[in-house]
Amino acid sequence: MASVAQLTGVSVSTVSKVLNGHEGVAAETRRRVEAALSEHGYRRPRVTAPASILDLVFFGLMGDLSTEIIKGVDRVAAESGLAVAVTDTRSGDPGVRAWSQRLLARRPTGIIVVHSRMTPEEHGQLAASGIPLVIIDPMGDPRHATPSVSGTNWSGGVTAAQHVLDLGHRRIAVISGPTELLCARARLEAIRASLDGAGRPLDDRLVRTAHFDFDDGLLAAEELLGLPARPTAVLCGNDLQALGVYEAARRAGLRIPEDLSVVGFDDLPLASHVPPPLTTVHQPFGDMGEVAARMLVSLTAGVRPQQLRVELATSLVVRASTAPPASS
Repeated sequence: MASVAQLTGVSVSTVSKVLNGHEGVAAETRRRVEAALSEHGYRRPRVTAPASILDLVFFGLMGDLSTEIIKGVDRVAAESGLAVAVTDTRSGDPGVRAWSQRLLARRPTGIIVVHSRMTPEEHGQLAASGIPLVIIDPMGDPRHATPSVSGTNWSGGVTAAQHVLDLGHRRIAVISGPTELLCARARLEAIRASLDGAGRPLDDRLVRTAHFDFDDGLLAAEELLGLPARPTAVLCGNDLQALGVYEAARRAGLRIPEDLSVVGFDDLPLASHVPPPLTTVHQPFGDMGEVAARMLVSLTAGVRPQQLRVELATSLVVRASTAPPASS
């Protein structure tokens, strides 16, 4: 810390404030100190770190999906004698200091961030702190050399598209997630490539972009089903969008799968319980949490993972929401 203070022309107490997420440091000074800490590979001395806290950060808790990740992380944490603290960045009071500053003030042993929407400033704070960091399912290309774990979004999109092609569908619609998200882009482009490869190019008039939620899935599906030549199959960016398609089909008097086949993505527990049970791409969220936690435990021991980008296999789960089109 004294060396970093000398290099950046600030006091040791200022370096300490930056490391611990405390206020009272000018933005430019904070950036200069963070850059020096990262450049010189600062690692927080063990004596200043708490014995047993792993901080799991969500940018909004997401029901069953979050629960599966927490379970996977907790399995590894228990083996390693670590407690798991869950932070939801959306639950903080706007009048309270930033979540990243609050987290650094706790000095956890390690940090796992899920569906990272970190700003460059937040990422800089965490990277400079010397606290090991792993990202699960990054929303964009992971910054720098931060280790990450995700599902095989591309191959998941390919298997979903191939499934409806094999059933004989030709008017295939896609409800994509927000295309600024890495996972949504990968799924959409995989579907596009699969259809192109089969000689059935994706009709852009049958593509909608929506948030990963029920309401947006419903609105997008109502538009698609209102077209003069409606699709016979809809591939969705996630299961919540797919449930929105179910509701749009019900309102339009269409039967699933007799009149419309629907495919989701994620395989949330509810996917197997809705009528009819949803065909979807399974993502191993529990395994993703477990792998991320193992990477983090290795980092806390000073061992760099052999792979910085780990992708766990997705798989298609065929249920009752898909069938050959009525005209075939």
